[in-house]
Amino acid sequence: MRIRDWDRSLKVRLIGEFFMNTSYWMVFPFLAIYFADEFGKGTAGLLLVISQVFSVAANLVGGYCADRFGRRAMLVFASVAQGGAFLLFAFANSPWLESPELGFIAFTLAGMCSSLYWPASQAMIADVIPEKYRSDVFAIFYTTLNIAVVVGPLFGAVLFFTYRFELLLVVAVISMVLGLILRLYTNETLARELADQWATEEKTGWPAAVAKQFKEYGLIFNDRLFLLFVIAGVLVAQTFMQLDLLIPVYLKETIDVQTIASFFRREWSVTGETSFGFLLSENGLLVALLTVIVTRWMTQFPEKWVFFLSTLLYAAAMLLFPLTSWFWMFVVAMGIFTFAELMVVGVQQSFISKLAPEDKRGQYFAAASLRYTIGRMIAPLSIPMTAWFGFGWTFAILAALAVISGFVYLAMFRLFEKRPSH
Repeated sequence: MRIRDWDRSLKVRLIGEFFMNTSYWMVFPFLAIYFADEFGKGTAGLLLVISQVFSVAANLVGGYCADRFGRRAMLVFASVAQGGAFLLFAFANSPWLESPELGFIAFTLAGMCSSLYWPASQAMIADVIPEKYRSDVFAIFYTTLNIAVVVGPLFGAVLFFTYRFELLLVVAVISMVLGLILRLYTNETLARELADQWATEEKTGWPAAVAKQFKEYGLIFNDRLFLLFVIAGVLVAQTFMQLDLLIPVYLKETIDVQTIASFFRREWSVTGETSFGFLLSENGLLVALLTVIVTRWMTQFPEKWVFFLSTLLYAAAMLLFPLTSWFWMFVVAMGIFTFAELMVVGVQQSFISKLAPEDKRGQYFAAASLRYTIGRMIAPLSIPMTAWFGFGWTFAILAALAVISGFVYLAMFRLFEKRPSH
């Protein structure tokens, strides 16, 4: 399905979210270093865990609100609110105030807004794209995200540590402008009859509606197949979430200044911070170039083995990182890490849409997103783990969790294959 055939709302989002994601990735990858420097590794890890507890709650609320109030309404609200959070973050790093504590609060609010945004975002795609094309559409959105991941960190590596106030101010403005564009140029994709159904049900009162929401999430998690999907996702998230947590901290402590090449009598060197910027850009560049290709390739194979092999490759990457301090070995490990990511990026979103009833897509995508929100809630523990066990054992534990995740996926697919409709 060609982009020109998409619903206008998706075209507008594709462009607007590219600029938002580019600015966001100028900031986000460096926050682990920022908080570790300001609070120490142990406290920083704990604070990042706390921030994700709030994101988990926001994620569930976001799924409910996407089904109740509409996709566009939630996208607009979350974008503008995230802009406000980054404005507060900028103030906490301004010429008038230097407050890492207020910065942490602002970061937490921005994370909550992101958690409100994505269930509506994913549900909107499922609303307007036929099932057979969804993997490709999800892959294209993921490609633009990772083009932003290429560009953002290259600028952020310099701007975040030198012009933090100005950078955060620009991110705030871009996020708010995105909200305005979404309000003016996108359409609501939630079916009118579904919105009317929610409105009718809520005439019983807000407390009853909240109780109904929790009951429905409970029903989702009573589905053993879906529960296994979430558990496996949380486990493997402990590896890929380290891209902006453990890996930058490890590189900073492992690489002081290292010569990586010599051309025309000139040596090219990297530090821990700049090497992380290069590796993050490598990840983003490979994803930008190969997402659609790999996604289409993976659709030729059984989903079960795609999910399983992806977890094994994540584990292999985790085992490679602590073996050496050589930059080019890190490049190889990141290549393996990225291919593991590419294998499932479109397939898993399409798989969720197969499981979700039409009237509960927002909630299903929100519940499925708990793989990331709960995963990110636990993942920062890797930072204090390095003080308890050392980097080698920490990476080994993460690799083991990825392998366990693979076997949980196999158990999930055994149930999936027994479903009558499949």
